[in-house]
Amino acid sequence: MKLLGVSGSLRKASFNTALLRAAEELLPQGAALEIFGLHDLPLFNADVEAEGDPAPVQAWKDAVRAADGVLFACPEYNGGVTGVLKNAVDWASRGAPAPLLGKLCCIVGASPGATGTVRAQDALRLNLRRAGAEVGPLGEVLVFQAHTKIIDGQLADEKTVAFLGRHLAAYVDELKARQG
Repeated sequence: MKLLGVSGSLRKASFNTALLRAAEELLPQGAALEIFGLHDLPLFNADVEAEGDPAPVQAWKDAVRAADGVLFACPEYNGGVTGVLKNAVDWASRGAPAPLLGKLCCIVGASPGATGTVRAQDALRLNLRRAGAEVGPLGEVLVFQAHTKIIDGQLADEKTVAFLGRHLAAYVDELKARQG
């Protein structure tokens, strides 16, 4: 089972990238996570698209297509999804067939705030559905007060580690069930 992990933050010390690194360790046996960086992805522009996808866009689309599922680590900026993450969804919603079309995605998120990334995850869920993707499993991973749970880039809170592990196991089980 090949999963693609994507962080909506470009920060070196990103809480959400730390969640992806934790996910690598917590995935059930037989599942692997490749983390894809969005640093080089240009802003979506239909004029650029008409000339052909730039290399970073093609690499992004190829990675999404090759993955059995996509794990989005979603920060929350100003109550919504980050521009870099929305941009990635926009690019992956294009093409024939669009890389996200029918893809089962999973969303997790971490924030220093009191409500985690609930609003951003709602917005991302809507963006993914409009792009033709599905989101599962039921439930949300909302790591609130992340600065107390992610220390030196490592997910250190035992309850959060256990919850994230169960959530990822449910996601992988759902992916396996769809594959038959």
